Amino acid sequence: MPTRNLGQTGYKVGLFSLGGQAALERPNNHAVAVPIIERALDLGVNYVDTSSIYGGPERWSEQYVGEVMRRRRTEAFLATKTKERTRDGSLRMLEQSLKLLQTDHIDLWQLHDIGLTEDVEAVFAKGGAMEALRQAHEQKIVRYLGITGHYRPDALELAIQRFPFDTILLAVNAADKHHFSFIDRLLPLAVERRMGIIGMKVPGRGRLLSTWTPPPLEQQRRSWEGAVIATTPGPLRMREAMNYALSLPVSTVIVGCDSIPQLEENVQLARDFTPLSDAQMVSLSARAEPVAKQALFFRFVSRA
Repeated sequence: MPTRNLGQTGYKVGLFSLGGQAALERPNNHAVAVPIIERALDLGVNYVDTSSIYGGPERWSEQYVGEVMRRRRTEAFLATKTKERTRDGSLRMLEQSLKLLQTDHIDLWQLHDIGLTEDVEAVFAKGGAMEALRQAHEQKIVRYLGITGHYRPDALELAIQRFPFDTILLAVNAADKHHFSFIDRLLPLAVERRMGIIGMKVPGRGRLLSTWTPPPLEQQRRSWEGAVIATTPGPLRMREAMNYALSLPVSTVIVGCDSIPQLEENVQLARDFTPLSDAQMVSLSARAEPVAKQALFFRFVSRA
């Protein structure tokens, strides 16, 4: 697995990293999820992503990851997140994360889903989540601090100007430039600050891919991502989606997997990666434009 520097952490991370959603957030899915994590480590994946909100109140994703970390903690840079906006709420989240992940420290603890200016004001307020992040870092419970978001670039820009986060997890895919672009606005700032940059939403939950089948309309309307109804598959192959993201100045990309064959395919794509030319990048972005809203559904969900 080729590696890149994770910002200024001194850690070299593989181009492909394992996301904590897909099979890893489904209830009572031990028989599928745990072997995916095991196989990822076997294949040289050395960054594992999860969150305190993946898998609902039971936090299934952290549970599955913890089953593997109990035996193989030294093989992975372990990242989790808090979506709580207060100090006390975040510290409670962290305490439970440590238990579920079966470890005494987290490599990267992140403020999850910073989408609005109000989120930034809340976490930096007196008694806000930033107090928890600083405290956990000072106590060496967490090694590095990060921030995540996929909605709009404005709030994330504001946050990383207010605090020197070690990493940023941001949504980037071939449709990005067509709506509220992170690539144009946020990525240059993160590069300038020498942050570890982790890309997500690479295939847009599959909506960029020609192999994707849109769910029934009623199912889409009932789901949280129903703000954008998708009626057609995308135009890209996974190889094209992955190559687009990896040709950006990112440290790694995280992708959730549903099966071991899917994981193995993604790892092989990362191993085979060669950077795209500017013309190839422009061409893929143009091909993605007709499905840009469905591939960027997370930028059109109401935040009210």
